[in-house]
Amino acid sequence: MTAMTTTPTDANGTAPAYGIADPGEYGWGVFHERHPALVRRLCEGNPYGPEQRARLEALLDESRTGRVRPPTPETAAVAPWAARDRRRFGRPWSEAPFLWAESYFYLRLLECVDYFSPGPWQGVDPFAPMKSAELADPGLESDTAWLDGLAGTPPDEAFRALVLASLYGNRADLGFRLVRAVTDPADGDAPDGTDGSGVPLLADDVEALWRHVSRRPPGDVHLVLDNAGRELLADLLLADHLLTTGRTASVVLHVKPRPYYVSDATASDVRDCLVRMAAFRNEAGAAARRLRDAAATGRLRQTTHAFHCSPLGFDSMPADLRAALAPAALWVVKGDLNYRRLVGDRAWPADLPFADAVAGVPGSLVALRTLKSEVAVGLPKETVDRLDAARPTWRTDGSQALVQARLRP
Repeated sequence: MTAMTTTPTDANGTAPAYGIADPGEYGWGVFHERHPALVRRLCEGNPYGPEQRARLEALLDESRTGRVRPPTPETAAVAPWAARDRRRFGRPWSEAPFLWAESYFYLRLLECVDYFSPGPWQGVDPFAPMKSAELADPGLESDTAWLDGLAGTPPDEAFRALVLASLYGNRADLGFRLVRAVTDPADGDAPDGTDGSGVPLLADDVEALWRHVSRRPPGDVHLVLDNAGRELLADLLLADHLLTTGRTASVVLHVKPRPYYVSDATASDVRDCLVRMAAFRNEAGAAARRLRDAAATGRLRQTTHAFHCSPLGFDSMPADLRAALAPAALWVVKGDLNYRRLVGDRAWPADLPFADAVAGVPGSLVALRTLKSEVAVGLPKETVDRLDAARPTWRTDGSQALVQARLRP
C-alpha cells in the first residue's frame, strides 16, 4: 500500500504529518488490517477472560470509527504525554496523526488487558508468547555461526559486518545470511547499492561511522533499542564487539519501560536474550558471557525512560534524557519507529538532508533502519523517483534499508 495523503500541518512542523483517515494511507491499513490481526494473535497466545477480550474488540471499533477515549487514571499515571494531550480526547481517531494514534493505541491495549490494574495480569507482557517463540527457535544458534568466521577479518570489515547484522536483525530471513555474504569472499561482490543479500541500502554511512569510532578516544555508546528476539541478539553482538575491540568505554542500552509496539525490547527481554545466547556453543555464546561480565563491572548498563514509550520526537526529549545523551561518543538509533521520532513522522521531501532533519537532536548519532513506514529523508531525488516507479511500496514493505549518520567532530 502506498500512502501520500496526509493530515494538515500543525504548529510544530512545516511538513504535514502522516495520518490514518484515508484508505489510501499506510496508517489506515495499520488500524484496519494490522491491529485486528494483532488482537487475534494476542487472544490466541494469552488466556484472557471475556472482559479483557471485549475491551480489546471495543478498542478496535473505537480506533477505526469512534472517538478517542481518555486513559484511566492508572494508565495516565505512567504516560504523562497522554494525560496532558487532552485536546485529542473526545475527537475522532481519524483526526489524529499516525504516530500519536498508533502510540496511544498500544497504551490503551495494555489498559484493556489489565497491565496497569492490580490483579493477576498486572505487569504481564501480552507480547511475551511471541517473543518467547522467536528465542526458542532451534535454528538461532546456527544462525550466529557466521560470527566464528570473523577472526582475522580486517577491523573495518568486521565492524561493518556487526553493524549490518544489527541493522537487519529484525529480518529473520535475511539478517545473518547478509553478514555471511558481506564477510565471505566466496560469495562474490554484492551488486551496487545492496548489502550482499540483495537488500538495498539506500544510504550507507558505515564507512563514516567506522572512521568516527576508530579515530577517537573510546567514549560511551548509547544504543536505543528497537525489537527483542533476533534483532536484540544482533544488537548485543554489536555491543560486545564495541567493548572487546576497545571502540567504546561502555555501552548503555536504552530499553522500553514497559511492553510497546508488539516486540519492543524491555529489560527482561535483554535478560532472556543473554540467557539464550549464553547457552550457545559458538562465539555468540562467548559474547553473551562477556556481556554478563561487562554488566557486572558497569561497562554494559541498561537504562530506561518514560519518553521511550511516547510519540514525542527526539527533538522534544526531556532535559534529563538530553543531558544523558548529549555527551555520548555516539548514540545508535534502532528501527523504524525510532526513526519516525528522530526525523519527524511527516511528509518531508525525501531529499531533505538527514543532518537538517535531526538538527534539534544532540550529539553524534546514527540511524539503523529498514523502511516500514512512509517517512524518509536524506535520499537522492533520482533514487526516490526510480523507486516510486519500480516499486511503489518501497517505503513501507521492509524491502529497503539505510544507515544514516550525523557525526560531530
